This record gives sequence, C-alpha cells and structure tokens, in this order.
Amino acid sequence: MARRDIIVVGGSAGGLEALLLILGALPPDLPAAVCVTIHQAPSAPNRRPAILSRAGQLPVMLAEEGMQMQTATVYLAVPDHHLLVERSADTDFGVLRLVHGPRENRSRPAIDPLFRSAALAFGPRVIGIVLSGALDDGISGLSVIKDRGGIAVVQDPADAQVSNMPARAIEEVGPDYVLPAAAMGALLGNLTLTTFGPSPDEGRVADQRTGIPSRR
Repeated sequence: MARRDIIVVGGSAGGLEALLLILGALPPDLPAAVCVTIHQAPSAPNRRPAILSRAGQLPVMLAEEGMQMQTATVYLAVPDHHLLVERSADTDFGVLRLVHGPRENRSRPAIDPLFRSAALAFGPRVIGIVLSGALDDGISGLSVIKDRGGIAVVQDPADAQVSNMPARAIEEVGPDYVLPAAAMGALLGNLTLTTFGPSPDEGRVADQRTGIPSRR
C-alpha cells in the first residue's frame, strides 16, 4: 500500500498569504514532503524561508540542486529557476532539481514544471494545490496530476486575494477539493494518512523529460 507523500503547491499574487495559513495547520510529523513554487522576481530578496518558518512547525528551506527530499519538510523554489522533482536512484523518494529553462506562463520559477515533474515521477502519490493568483499557471500541471491518479486541490476563489488562477483550475481541471486555505492543513493531514493500492503506471515514466524545460 502507498501513501500520498508528495505535496506540490503553486501560487502567485496572494499565494504566500494562503501558504502561511496552510503551513500553520500542518502537523509537525507530516508524512510527506512539500514543494512550493510561488512566483517571484529574480531580483527580489528571498526572505520567504524565514517568514514561512514562523508560520508553523515544519522546517522551511530553499531547494538545492540534487537535495534529497524528506518528509515533514517544506522546499521552496529559488528565484530564476524552475523547481522539479525526480525519483532517486537510491530510495523510493525523490530528489530536487533546479532548472534554468525557458519561462512558462511568463514566469521562472513557474508552477507547471513542478506539477508535471511530480506527476510523471510519482503518479498517485502526489497532491497538487493551486492557490491565489492571476492568469493560469499551474492549470495544465494540475490536470496532469489528476490524470495520473493524484489529488487536485484548489483554493476557493472567494477566499483568494486574486481569484483568476483558482477559478480557471476549477473550470478546466475539476479538482477533488475546493476549500479555503485555512482548511487545507487539516485536509492534507488526513490525505497523507490515507493508503491506496499500487498503480501499474506509477513511476512508469519517472525519467521522462518531455514537456519539462530543458536544462541550460
């Protein structure tokens, strides 16, 4: 039996505030790794780890190339790089990849590369979350997560500072859950404790790079 032990989160304007609420409600022994892409300018000072670490009980750190993922830990995309996850050759968990590939949806880091890579590597083990933001980054990636048996979660547009991105995700993906950010921590705690049977496709294309920005 497997668990939902890979959580990927994407947001833009208003997404950081929603993430603070989510992290504040997550248990300290969360049996999953959390990878986050929130849009940011390349030159912006990166104070997010310090800000988010104060929100809850989980350690929050900037992702590093080749870093081994661990449960009960939050990894943040760094400026000007897409954050990807891949299976590890040494364990059944994952490693982080930082890719200076082309912008997607006008952004680098972008949400879709993270979501796609997680879905291709871990299939139904993935929970994808789209938070507040404009335009539609993360929509196609969330669709891949759901197509490969993962769980799609979207912030209630009425709860989001900027409703465009959640509203588009609801319209185009048909998520499994739509709820306010403040309620997501409890949901994630429950989902990560739920087991499910193995999928014959899970991990089948873990090393496939199609659709993921090429390394530069």
